[in-house]
Amino acid sequence: NSRQNFRKLIKDGYVIRKPNKIHSRARVNKRVEAKRKGRHMGHGKRRGTREARFPSKIIWMRRMRVLRRLLKKYRESDKIDKHLYHTLYLKVKGNEFKNKRVLMEHIHHEKSEIARAKQLQKEGEYRRARAAAKRERLAKREAEKQKKLLAGTA
Repeated sequence: NSRQNFRKLIKDGYVIRKPNKIHSRARVNKRVEAKRKGRHMGHGKRRGTREARFPSKIIWMRRMRVLRRLLKKYRESDKIDKHLYHTLYLKVKGNEFKNKRVLMEHIHHEKSEIARAKQLQKEGEYRRARAAAKRERLAKREAEKQKKLLAGTA
């Protein structure tokens, strides 16, 4: 019987099972590591267009998400009110800010402008009130002078 013959050959060591071939990934891993450092990525190695390799839409989406997240965070922590949030949201959508740092600088500038406007408003109201009081005093004094004059002539 063939099976028994083969078993005998195996037992005697004439037929052996060959070990599995080793398919090492060491070279691949080494190359991937180098690519992480930016090697093998020059102009000559590129096949796709810039847009195909890293779409500008993905860059745009990431930027929008980062900036909108920042605006949301600032609104919830009451660093900006809902009106400033809305104007900035539309400006973000309209591509006014290239990154988070620029947006944060703009927010600080805008807040200082708003504070300045409030301060000027307050000062203006104070000046107007003072001027009105002065006018009242002068009018009162003028009325008393008139009264004295009329009383003196009568």
